[in-house]
Parts: sequence; structure tokens; C-alpha cells
Amino acid sequence: MTLAYAMGGAPGGAATGGGDWGFLITMAVIFVIFYFLLIRPQQKKQKELKAMLDNLAYGDAVMTTGGIHGKITGLADSVITLEIADKVRIKVARSAIGAIIQKSGAATPASPTK
Repeated sequence: MTLAYAMGGAPGGAATGGGDWGFLITMAVIFVIFYFLLIRPQQKKQKELKAMLDNLAYGDAVMTTGGIHGKITGLADSVITLEIADKVRIKVARSAIGAIIQKSGAATPASPTK
């Protein structure tokens, strides 16, 4: 057996066909899996976050992405003023709000009994 014959794959140097369709189908299946497992949930999460940031109101108790808890005392387009203690106010970017702890019209959560 010669080296050229061993490297050729098929006898006579003929190329095998049909590999292109299999590759395209495999790539399409991988894209669909990535879409449903990664892309779609991320888009849904971003949409929910945008809706939450758009619905902020005065008096809402919020938590920033850095973990600071406070009450909204001022709203602007991109800056929110939080009162984190009596007469202590800080300004943070609207995008830094991570969660709404309590809406301003909601009742105070009951404290756990011991």
C-alpha cells in the first residue's frame, strides 16, 4: 500500500459527497437549541427589567445592583434619588436599580414572629 493511496480516502481519489447538507442541518439544530436555551430567556429577562425600570414611582422601596436599599425620593430620566437613612440621600443611575422591594401603595410586610 502506498502513502498516496492511504491518504486519498476513496479509491481512485474520488471525493465523498453529501457532507454539506448534514453540516447545515447540524448547524441549524444547534442554533435552535441556543435560541431556546440562551437567547430567548435573556430577551425576556431584559424586557421584564425594562418594564420594571419604567414603572418606578416615588416612595418605592428598591434595592440597587450593588445591594443598597432605599426609598425613591426623586425621579429623573436617568437618575434616581434614594433615601437610604434619615436625611441621607444618594443619586444613582436608573439602570443601577436591581429590584423593587415594596411598591409605594403596597402594605408593609408582616414581620416574622418568634
